Amino acid sequence: MSKFKELAFIAAITCSAGIMQSCNNGTDITAGETVSTELLRTDKSWNGATLPDYPQGQPELVAVKYVIPAGKRLGWHHHVCMNHGVLVQGELTIIGLDGQTKTIHEGDVVVEMVDSIHYGENRGKEPVVLYMFYLSQEGLPLSVMNPEVPME
Repeated sequence: MSKFKELAFIAAITCSAGIMQSCNNGTDITAGETVSTELLRTDKSWNGATLPDYPQGQPELVAVKYVIPAGKRLGWHHHVCMNHGVLVQGELTIIGLDGQTKTIHEGDVVVEMVDSIHYGENRGKEPVVLYMFYLSQEGLPLSVMNPEVPME
């Protein structure tokens, strides 16, 4: 995926998430009309759970690019803060501790679970590239590993 395309995805998700106070909605570099497409508006994570209330105190916004090689998976973990992202390459399957799964594809937006143990797995043949955006606070971890839950 080209660097321009990756940056366009980042700009689109940042604007749609309301992370920036205002957004120009991007300008078509061919001098066409400006286009704005809302990618997501929800109060639920991918498994249907309602997101928690915002924490009190100073927010810290964090953006992370994850690259997961083909055939690899993350360990069991959970998030203590709300986060969402966009998959810019590949296909990622997310598995909850309760066995619930969701597969996201290139261009999909996903809202992660908060305080629920899960992992992501790249079952495809190409690396997964995933941009995640966290609404955190200083000193909070983005994820907490749960090594006591055995991987099958």
